[in-house]
Amino acid sequence: MAAIKRKLVGGKTYYYLEHSFRKNGKTVTIEKYLGVRLPKELDSLKEELISEARKQNWFGLFDKIMKGYAAEQRLIPASARIKETETFAVRFTYDTQRMEGSTLTLRETADLLERGVTPEGRPLRDVKEAEAHQKVFYEMLEHKGELSLNIILGWHRQLFSSTKPDMAGKVRQHQVRISGSKFVPPAPFEVYPRLTEFFKWYERNKLRLHSVELAALVHLRLVTIHPFSDGNGRISRLAMNFVLYKRGFPMLDIPYSKRNSYYNALERSHMSGKDAPFVNWFFGRYLKENRSYIRD
Repeated sequence: MAAIKRKLVGGKTYYYLEHSFRKNGKTVTIEKYLGVRLPKELDSLKEELISEARKQNWFGLFDKIMKGYAAEQRLIPASARIKETETFAVRFTYDTQRMEGSTLTLRETADLLERGVTPEGRPLRDVKEAEAHQKVFYEMLEHKGELSLNIILGWHRQLFSSTKPDMAGKVRQHQVRISGSKFVPPAPFEVYPRLTEFFKWYERNKLRLHSVELAALVHLRLVTIHPFSDGNGRISRLAMNFVLYKRGFPMLDIPYSKRNSYYNALERSHMSGKDAPFVNWFFGRYLKENRSYIRD
């Protein structure tokens, strides 16, 4: 976290922002001069310094991942790329649904989505939502425009139209709670203004921020608003992968087995009101999942 430092020179006080991070096993410290008095826009200056630290520590690696991924994709036959996408769709659908309470196993999800075999003894809702999620995933890949409120409402409508039609594609108008979390999502009257501000923020930052950082923040900010009665995590993870895919980066599946660290990172960001806890977790996860694409 960026901290304010004071330096006394010739009896005069000068203010700096200082931020430290680990790089290649060493502690690196960067600073930003603020002046002889603290500026009013201190929070935005802190974010700029943290963003610069991320740039130095992570973005070069992510760009190497994108380069290696693109090179590998060019060598894979078209039919193999289709199969690769199908495999990811199954795993992503399994993990994202499992985190929201689905009882389907990975094998049952694969049999259902690849071979049309409906598992016995499983709730019909779990089956229908898995099928719907796969369909939304492929539509997300085909979408040529940008993120918008209409797009996420459409994804949500398709995801829940056959299981929860009373809330499918509708922004919530009631208070919700997150099971196991101390964080209380915004009140109903705050949701639309927060969504409006989110999409304004997205338009301002979609070309300014690094793609992996943008994906992490899209996920975090959408799920923090919690605009729906149910399905907020699923829609946020779809939006996250939309950002990555549209910009040529490998998509990310967050495994159900890693849900505790994922939820803890979200909780820390929610309770602190800071992006850094989740974004740093996301960066580490993304690098671990895709390090094999780094060729040098």
